[in-house]
Amino acid sequence: MNGPARKTERVVWGGLMLTIAAIGAAFALSRLGAGNRPLPVIGQIPDFNLTNQNSEAVTLANLRGKVWVADIIFTRCPGPCATMTRHLAELQSALPKNEPVQIVSFTSDPEYDTPATLKKYAGLFGADANHWWFLTGNKPELRSLAVNDFKFVVVEKKLEDRTVPDDLFIHSTWYVLVDQKGQVRGWTDREGRLHAYFDSADADARAEILPAIKQLLNEPTPPS
Repeated sequence: MNGPARKTERVVWGGLMLTIAAIGAAFALSRLGAGNRPLPVIGQIPDFNLTNQNSEAVTLANLRGKVWVADIIFTRCPGPCATMTRHLAELQSALPKNEPVQIVSFTSDPEYDTPATLKKYAGLFGADANHWWFLTGNKPELRSLAVNDFKFVVVEKKLEDRTVPDDLFIHSTWYVLVDQKGQVRGWTDREGRLHAYFDSADADARAEILPAIKQLLNEPTPPS
């Protein structure tokens, strides 16, 4: 190969390597930027007065200054509730230690899900009662909180529509992230689409919860 040909080849390969490097850098920056996007405020959770699995009263004030993840389940659920709770158990294991983070599972079936029943259910999944509360209480208050404020879907199934006796509810199977001020926070995926919740059945969405929690922990803490 003569000198001009070699020079041309070096120029072509050099340009190709620069292009590859630029693409790689752009990809890395896009991933970094996605993780640093502000988490949009979706709504505000009002005060409530419920009871956890240790028969302790829990209000919104008990969660002030904490980042928390909420879902809705019921203990005799024959459907997705056990899987949802298992995924939260995995999240519990991955949460940063000694940080103000809480998991909060609300029941859609408070007449059956007493504190004792919830405590037994929590034990099946290794829930740490210091960092994971299962809440029960007044049914109208729970329903209003779930539907009006968290925007969960909770529909009690008619007897004739139940496939098995404990098939009591159609309910949302997603997780909601709440900040230190009691505000529901959304997230934006890498394509720029806004989400108000994390789909429990979507592994990619579940993978975004922990980074979002860490991002909220770095936000200024509201005054007590």
